[in-house]
Amino acid sequence: MSTADQAAYLKSKIRTVRDWPKPGINFRDVTTLFHDPEAFRVMVEAFSLDCRRHDINLIAAVDARGFIIGGALAYQIHQPFMLVRKKGKLPFRTVSADYDLEYGSATIEIHADACKPGDRVLIVDDLIATGGTVLAATKLIRTLGAEVVGVAAIIDLPELGGSKKLREAGLSVHALCEFNETE
Repeated sequence: MSTADQAAYLKSKIRTVRDWPKPGINFRDVTTLFHDPEAFRVMVEAFSLDCRRHDINLIAAVDARGFIIGGALAYQIHQPFMLVRKKGKLPFRTVSADYDLEYGSATIEIHADACKPGDRVLIVDDLIATGGTVLAATKLIRTLGAEVVGVAAIIDLPELGGSKKLREAGLSVHALCEFNETE
């Protein structure tokens, strides 16, 4: 399947929920991909090929839908998996960072021993909107001395500018499909 065919296939499987979680937001619901075994396989395979090209040795996944993709991907490529969680959800010593969302602000954390110098990390999330979550995760991972090699997401929302910010921060961005605000 070509990259364009893959993008169209996955995009056709994603549900859009209008005005959720608040008016004016078009929520891109990727749970439909998790419910479809073939779509889920296509997703994981696409990301695993990217991991091999970039010599990734650690997958970092963002709370919560990123966990589903990241866990499957770490299993597929036989590499460790680390959690990027909302504040207060990890039981051990953590490092944290605040960031802005497209409709609010939040704090994320990782365990202080989640990665180490020399690790080559891929950050996985369901979508890239403003880029705030991934930039905060990048900051945390770099604080611990690891290298963030890139970002993998199912969806890019380019009109919100996140993927551009990530590239400007020196990150390779791999999104499987894009949506604009009118779709």
